[in-house]
Amino acid sequence: AEGDDGDEVLHGDGQHRAGRDREGSAGEAGATGHRRYRHGGESSKARLRPMRTAREGGKDQSAGTNRWLAAQDNRFSRVPMERYTDPMAHPSPWTDIGRHDLLPAASHDEIARFDVIAQLNTLLAARLAPAVRASFEGRVSPAWAARHGHEPRDRQEVAEAMSSDPAWRSWSLVRRNTMEMRQQAGRSLVARQATALRDRAQALNEGAATLQLDPSLPVPRYVSAVDTHLMRGGYTAEQIEGDVSNPANYDAGFFATVGGMAGPWNDAAGRALAAWLQREHPDFQPQRIADLGCGLGHNTLPLRHAFPQAQIVAVDVAAPFLRYGHARARSLGIDDIEFRQQDATATSLPDASCDLVFTTMVLHETSAEALPRILAECKRLLRPGGLAIHLEQPPYRRFPPFEQFLRDWDGR
Repeated sequence: AEGDDGDEVLHGDGQHRAGRDREGSAGEAGATGHRRYRHGGESSKARLRPMRTAREGGKDQSAGTNRWLAAQDNRFSRVPMERYTDPMAHPSPWTDIGRHDLLPAASHDEIARFDVIAQLNTLLAARLAPAVRASFEGRVSPAWAARHGHEPRDRQEVAEAMSSDPAWRSWSLVRRNTMEMRQQAGRSLVARQATALRDRAQALNEGAATLQLDPSLPVPRYVSAVDTHLMRGGYTAEQIEGDVSNPANYDAGFFATVGGMAGPWNDAAGRALAAWLQREHPDFQPQRIADLGCGLGHNTLPLRHAFPQAQIVAVDVAAPFLRYGHARARSLGIDDIEFRQQDATATSLPDASCDLVFTTMVLHETSAEALPRILAECKRLLRPGGLAIHLEQPPYRRFPPFEQFLRDWDGR
C-alpha cells in the first residue's frame, strides 16, 4: 500500500507509520517478496494479506498490490539495485525491508532509530574509516618507522601504533556505540510484542513435520557463551517459552546494520550463491541441499527458488532462530524446507546424501575445535561430484597490515 507522508499503514497485527520514499513503499517491498518466493508452480500471491490505509477508512488495497505483482517478474522493488550494492551510496530506509507475518511492527520513531543507525554506519565507512587510514599513513606509520626502523609489519604492530590515535579512537567509539544502539533499538522493538510474535510463530509452525526441534541438544560453548553482535544471550537465548525475540531482533535490525545492502530480504549471500551456481554450473541440479548454520534462513530461501526440485535441509543449534525461520518461510509461501535443530559437526543426514552443502558467514563464529569437524561433516555428507561451498569473511592474508587491523576490530 502506498500513501503520502504521514499515512498510517497496517501490517500484520501491528501498525507502521511510514511515508512513501522516493522509489517505492514498504507495502511494495513486501508484495515483491511474496511474488519472488514461488515454488512448485504455485505462487504464494494468494497468501498475500490485504494492506489498508487508515486515511482511506480501511479501503481494501489488495487489487493495487496484485496489479503491482502482475507487473513484476522476480524483482525486489523499484528501488535501484545500486542502493543495495554500493556501500558508499546512502543507505536504504528501513521501510524498504521485505514484509512477512513474523516481522515486528515498527512505529515511526522505531523506524527512525533504525534509519539513524544505518546513516551512522555509512558515516563510519565513508568518512571516519578513510580518516583513520589517512592518520595511519600520514602520521602514525612514519612515527613508528622513526622509532623502530621499519613500518608496522603486521596487524598487531599496527594496533600498538594506533592505540592512542584520536582518529582511530573516535572511529572505534562510534562503531561500538552504533552496534549498541542497534541492539537496543531491536530489543525495545520486539520486547513490547514478544508474546504476539511467539504466538504468530506457533500458529504458523503448528503441526508441521518440517520443523524438528531437539531440546536435549547440547549447545556449543562458542554459541552459548558469546553475545554475538552484542545480541543479549546470543542465538539460543529464550525469555519466554517458544521465544522468537532474538531472531525477530536480528531480522529487523540486520537490514539497518548493512543499510539494505543485502536486499529487502537480507538474502544477498544466498542469491549470490544461487547465481554463481547457475552461471558456473549450469547443468547442476541438486536433489538434496544442506545449509549448515542456517540461522533464520535468510540465505536458505533463495536456494528454494533456484532449485525447486531439491529437498532442502536447514540445520542450526538455535531453536528460537529455527522457529522464527520456519514460520517466516511458511508466511512467504514456502512450506517444504526442513528446519532441524542439530549441530553442524554431527547432523543426522546419511553419508553421501547431499549434492550441495553450504554455510553462509558461519565458520568465523565457530571455534578452532569445531571448524575442522564441520568441514569433515561436509565431506561426509557429499555425494560423488557434489559441491561444498562456504561464503565467508576473506582471510587476512589477502590484505596489508592496516586493513587486517581494521577487520580485526571485532576480535579486540
